[in-house]
Amino acid sequence: MIPSVKALSCCISFAAVCTFASFGQAAPKRPTGLPTPGIQSPMAAIKPLAIFAVPGAPDWMAVAEDSVWVTSSPKNTVTQLKADTNTLGHIVTVAKPCSGLIFAFGSIWSPSCGEHSLIRFNAFSGAVEAKITVGPAESEGGIAAGAGSVWMLIDKSGVLARINPKTNTVERKIAVPAGSAACTFGGGIVWVTAPTKGLLASVDPLTNSVTHEIEVGQSPRFLTFGAGSVWTLNQGDGTVSRIDASTYKLVANIEAGLQGEGGEITFGQGALWTTLIKFPITKIDPATNKVSQQWTGPGGDSIRIGLGSLWLTDYQGQKVWRIDPNSL
Repeated sequence: MIPSVKALSCCISFAAVCTFASFGQAAPKRPTGLPTPGIQSPMAAIKPLAIFAVPGAPDWMAVAEDSVWVTSSPKNTVTQLKADTNTLGHIVTVAKPCSGLIFAFGSIWSPSCGEHSLIRFNAFSGAVEAKITVGPAESEGGIAAGAGSVWMLIDKSGVLARINPKTNTVERKIAVPAGSAACTFGGGIVWVTAPTKGLLASVDPLTNSVTHEIEVGQSPRFLTFGAGSVWTLNQGDGTVSRIDASTYKLVANIEAGLQGEGGEITFGQGALWTTLIKFPITKIDPATNKVSQQWTGPGGDSIRIGLGSLWLTDYQGQKVWRIDPNSL
């Protein structure tokens, strides 16, 4: 995720959010990738199954039952990509959609930096179902679902909101490390990254409290869950950290060369996938905790696995690629 466009509307109300280098930590380096012989390949070598033109800056994505939805902050839209026909479907108006996108409880949930709220709309019809008057802590964050709730960071001081999808209200506010930005759900736990502290925190939904704080790579922001582990993309040093969800222990810091702002991470098809502009796809083998392949060139910034495909945004090129993951 790139803040240069998406964060413009948030910089006034979230002045401290628009920088990712934190006090006491080195500023993020330029991404270098892994120029290891046999590891890197050009994006031009990939033949997409389909290409969707999405005006503006296609960014956050969510995989629903029959389609993928993608945001475009400059256009104030969330657009449906229909998997059965590879065509565009419904287009929903959301003021400056930001900070993640999820499919849960039959709906798409889209944080709005324009209205500082959370928009819920039907995943099949696109009809708006609710507007929850609580907004994301940062434009570059994330939203999660699990344990019967939707979870979102709502204050940079360290506040995680637990939202009841039956009432569309915040039923609990949970203290987490200051500067927490993004969250995911896995193994019955809510996992929260705190970039300025270099931490991954675990929140038990049974007690609504933090149980562990784990040191990971530098400036962790985006995260995902898979293979019994939590994975963080660390913007400060370009590594990916793997944390065992059962022991809460750091397993590995994997060199990926993906330093700097933006990017995203997901798990599926037996592999971990990350993206960053100019390094659109990096594939990590969970059996070896090493990069198995990395593709370089135009494109990148959001990545998802679902509906038998890998979905990749070209943030700058205004399109989304649908790719057969078995070809990678």
